[in-house]
Amino acid sequence: MNLPLAIRLGSTFQSIDVESGSSGRLVVQVPGESVVPVLTFLKEEGYGYLQLVSCVDWIDRGALQLVYLLSCYTEDEIGGEEGSQEVFVKTNVPRGRASVPSAIGVYEIAEPYEREIHELYGVHFEGHPRLTPLFLERDYEIPPFRKDFDTKQYVADVFDSVPPVKEEG
Repeated sequence: MNLPLAIRLGSTFQSIDVESGSSGRLVVQVPGESVVPVLTFLKEEGYGYLQLVSCVDWIDRGALQLVYLLSCYTEDEIGGEEGSQEVFVKTNVPRGRASVPSAIGVYEIAEPYEREIHELYGVHFEGHPRLTPLFLERDYEIPPFRKDFDTKQYVADVFDSVPPVKEEG
């Protein structure tokens, strides 16, 4: 368990929840406005590698959860502390107005992750320099990775109007 880091986080940020997860991983739940300050703190503590940014649609809770996975390359980077070399930073944002500050100023590698999450889940990253599409060719009323996106209706709307290919025999 990375108790010293948990204590430092808890004493620096008042509105967060820190707990030890499986395999000694640290899980830090933060409000949206605290994401960038917490990521900055962790980077200064030696967690210089942002492995990924992911999104989970908790439709029943009316929230989208962003998950940032941080790690360090060696224990030396975190002052030789025993314990976790991975930290999960999680924040929930309302589905109706999903917006959170961009993490690009802390980790440049967040840029494509934020673009992907914006495109597929509809989360707006404040301060992101270019939230342009990475994968999709058209706009959608509901972003396609949200649980209320109707895949069957989409397929019917797009592909039922395509004429069948006639085999020549």
